Amino acid sequence: MKRWLPFPPLSLGLFVVWLLLNQSIELGTLLLAAIFAIAVPLLTQSLRPRATVRIRRPGAAFRLSLVVLHDMVASALTVARLLLTRRNDQMHSRFVRVPLEMRDPNALAVLAMIVCLTPGTAWGEISFDRSSLLIHLFDERDPEAFIALVKSRYERPLMEIFES
Repeated sequence: MKRWLPFPPLSLGLFVVWLLLNQSIELGTLLLAAIFAIAVPLLTQSLRPRATVRIRRPGAAFRLSLVVLHDMVASALTVARLLLTRRNDQMHSRFVRVPLEMRDPNALAVLAMIVCLTPGTAWGEISFDRSSLLIHLFDERDPEAFIALVKSRYERPLMEIFES
């Protein structure tokens, strides 16, 4: 069973999402949902970290989630304000390379989610040696301040949660 369903929660989620997206429980839809629920986890198995995830400081994880939620709301309001009050030529979008100290693949995955879910930022790339991250910013006038923010608000807590 483990051979065909290496990650059952992912398979179940894919199956349900496929049915919801298609808004049907016809035989063909059920069959395609089952195929995707089996095939996608098998095809993406090599992308998942091999090590078991260990959250070493649950309190730090809770605090980080509050920080991220606050930052997401604040960023959404800022992006909305900028879109409503500035013209394109007044925006300062750019790519910023953030040097990283953490190397844990689970911590990097969480950082990717934080960056992707925060309005105004987008994950660009991670270097092959995982020593730096390229992030696109919607409007940033002080890249050094942004780097310091990522390192203090996200990287340090993630290192405490996953690498301590």
